[in-house]
Amino acid sequence: MTTEAAESRLDAYPALSAYLRQTEGPPIPQTAPQTAPQTAPQTAATPVPPIRLTPTALRTGILAVGIAVTALWGTQAEPSARLDVLFATGAHLSGLLAGYGVLVMLFLMARVPAVEHGVGADRLARLHALGGRYVLTLCLGHALLALCGYAAHAGTDLLSATLDLLGYPGLALAAVGTSLLMAVGLTSARAMRRRVPHETWRAVHLLTYLGAALAFVHQLAGPDVAGSILTVWVWSMLHATVAVLLVWYRVVVPVRQALKHSLRVIGVRDEGPGVVSVVMQGIGLDELRAEPGQFFRWRFLRRRLWHTALPFSLSAPVRDDTLRITVKAIGDHTRRMRRLKPGTRVLATGPFGALTAHRRTRRKVLLLAGGVGITPMRALFETLPGGPGDITLLYRAGSAEQLVLREELEEIARGRGAGLHYLLGRSDASFDPLAPQALRNLVPDLAEHDVYLCGPPGMAASATTALVRAGVPQERIHAECFTF
Repeated sequence: MTTEAAESRLDAYPALSAYLRQTEGPPIPQTAPQTAPQTAPQTAATPVPPIRLTPTALRTGILAVGIAVTALWGTQAEPSARLDVLFATGAHLSGLLAGYGVLVMLFLMARVPAVEHGVGADRLARLHALGGRYVLTLCLGHALLALCGYAAHAGTDLLSATLDLLGYPGLALAAVGTSLLMAVGLTSARAMRRRVPHETWRAVHLLTYLGAALAFVHQLAGPDVAGSILTVWVWSMLHATVAVLLVWYRVVVPVRQALKHSLRVIGVRDEGPGVVSVVMQGIGLDELRAEPGQFFRWRFLRRRLWHTALPFSLSAPVRDDTLRITVKAIGDHTRRMRRLKPGTRVLATGPFGALTAHRRTRRKVLLLAGGVGITPMRALFETLPGGPGDITLLYRAGSAEQLVLREELEEIARGRGAGLHYLLGRSDASFDPLAPQALRNLVPDLAEHDVYLCGPPGMAASATTALVRAGVPQERIHAECFTF
């Protein structure tokens, strides 16, 4: 983009233009442009759309491989009425499925762009949490069935059988791996999660990799995998593929992005009570292909902030090699962001999220935001294609003082002829601005809209229920929601 073009785009929204000029820091050195030879004008190549894996395709793939794993067990199972054989057969099936489940859990959290952008990070997190419960159940079931099978075969009690089995190094390592996975599961339980600091939770979660490695070594020694060279090769390739994806997208890509884009804070500005915007500038940020509605995981390299990476959505489109986030102070880390200084180095991993224009299926779109959930909605409000009347934004807040980025929203609404309504006040039994009839009064043809939704979990849940009751099909309600 030329300088003139960039300035003309900024001038379309004076508040944002003034904001960026106020927060400008020292320029980041860049390579001086070279004069291109005079040639005939060429048509710009159409950018290749990013690859996105749909939720249906993801579920189908996981289920298909799970059926193949079950078939592998079926081809080796030996029908028998003996009690020890029945226990052993159940142990083999639960062990294979548990090993496959661990592999799936790691893949879901590998941050593969095609999966993140197609399925959505919040949905992946929910699948990961739900799948984790099944995997731990299978691990415990495998251990118990194997123990009962050995006790029945040896004619001994469970305690003696446990001591005997732990005498085998491979089984002892498997027990350690299972214990590590159980520790991860316990710290992720809802009751424990609220009491465990985020940094502790993340540190314990790293034990998953060690537990998975120990489980893999145990599986290679088991009869279901070790019985065939082909099975050993396929099982090993599956684990190697997931390991490569984890290392590449969680380690290599973030480091490469940090070195390449040299992102730094250039300004921090108050936006409202407890809310600040942080503007960052880097080099070649267009190459990130960040879309409005997406988020990054940010790590600010300053004392008491560098060790934690938290997700924040972009609150404005990427332009002039700048990124902007708008953050509400709800914890120690977000409160410290108010004191960020220009020049602070930033590590940003992403973009992530599927709350983007590609989900759109209708000409008319309703954007519904609650609280600081306005941040991705503000970027979509500016950029979603549409003529006058096609885009409407409903912004839910407790009071006018809690409205964030209000001037920018009103400029965008005036500039493109979009609808903008503030839903203010506390909800109670006699007043609910998100009730089905209230939504239909504001947007009479609501059922013909796509709806993009972002807000606190409680608000998002009640709004989804109201939208469905108002006639919006569930598949046209697009939302991402995170809780920590």
